[in-house]
Amino acid sequence: MRTKSLKKNRINVVTLGCSKNVYDSEVLMGQLKANNKDVVHEQEGNIVVINTCGFIDNAKEQSVNTILEYVELKEQGEVDKVFVTGCLSERYKPDLVKEIPNVDQYFGTTELPELLAALEADYKHELVGERLTTTPKNYAYLKIAEGCDRPCSFCAIPLMRGKHKSTPIENLVEEARKLAAQGVKELILIAQDLTYYGLDLYKKRNLAELLENLVKVEGIEWIRLHYAFPTGFPMDVLDLMKREPKICNYLDIPLQHISDDLLKSMRRGTTHEKTTNLLKEFRSRVPEMAIRTTLIVGYPGETEAHFQELKQWVKDMRFERLGCFTYSHEENTHAYNLEDDVPQEVKQERANEIMEIQSQISWELNQQKIGKTFRVVIDRKEGENYVGRTEHDSPDVDNEVHIDATKIYLKTGDFYDVKITDAADFDLFGEPVNANVEKPKRKELFKVSGQ
Repeated sequence: MRTKSLKKNRINVVTLGCSKNVYDSEVLMGQLKANNKDVVHEQEGNIVVINTCGFIDNAKEQSVNTILEYVELKEQGEVDKVFVTGCLSERYKPDLVKEIPNVDQYFGTTELPELLAALEADYKHELVGERLTTTPKNYAYLKIAEGCDRPCSFCAIPLMRGKHKSTPIENLVEEARKLAAQGVKELILIAQDLTYYGLDLYKKRNLAELLENLVKVEGIEWIRLHYAFPTGFPMDVLDLMKREPKICNYLDIPLQHISDDLLKSMRRGTTHEKTTNLLKEFRSRVPEMAIRTTLIVGYPGETEAHFQELKQWVKDMRFERLGCFTYSHEENTHAYNLEDDVPQEVKQERANEIMEIQSQISWELNQQKIGKTFRVVIDRKEGENYVGRTEHDSPDVDNEVHIDATKIYLKTGDFYDVKITDAADFDLFGEPVNANVEKPKRKELFKVSGQ
């Protein structure tokens, strides 16, 4: 008979998918800790909570495989209970219950109190902004709204996350203060749509007012904007970005495509001309801004001519950061009524072509940085290198700055001025120019107090 080596009643939270899911897992863990539960993130535990993603085919497949993996461990006696939450179970709960019945319970995206009850914990309403962060200590995600009101034809997020619901400014400022008190220096603002923030609560687009309040939080040095919808973007944010050093010259604005035919079918509410003019306005008003976007290739009806138009536009726009995805035919979306008529291999070839163009653009833009000095935050030490980022780079998806750790001592989470000495397509290499980063001498490490 096997002796259990796992600590009894330790809850292991496993997170799949996007930064919004990371945030939700952190809130769940904060609630569990407040209930005096032993909770860990992606470590060993005999009770497992899987926070799933259901956005596109690849993400759904990963979520299903992870559930099956833990169910098998349960059947082998390696874990005692498996709970599933998040977008996949919000969207496909009846199917999952039928296909994978050995999960103890499934919960949707709005059923945190019910999930806590199943874990023998109470939902504590007073825990505004309390959560256990799972990111490196120097940055954290700040989710400013939930859900989405946009009608995009390809997107299943409203099915899983519901209508747009902004979080009040005072709650977000309080959360930011608590994060700063824990040593967080960079806030990455996330939502399904930052552009829409405040319309439901304040009857106006209120992202600028939120930012004006967040920059006053002591200890926060960078604020980064993710996932802004192009239509109706609040232009007063640009003035604030230009004026306020804490707001990174960076914007993640998913544009998806540029062909008028496809933008109309995608129900994006914009055109080739309007999109291009918006980007020109961004660059005119904040020339230092790095723009990140994402594109979809292989959408129903995308012809070779549409794709060539997209390719040329990517070359013309020279985005600092770009990701490209193949279209995923999602049931219950508006586009599901269209024929998924671009073969998968063609979708993949088109995505590869876009990323090859972007790789060259990124290399050329990075070459221009050689010899220049940038403020860099150090995220981690990896082997014999420190790995950091400039204000133009978000964690996990953008460029990284590599610094030789054998020559110098740097503190993770701190900011340094770094001169770029070399560059590849998605990596920069540099040396700190600060005077205070010399490696401490051994004798100084053992100074006696009072000397």
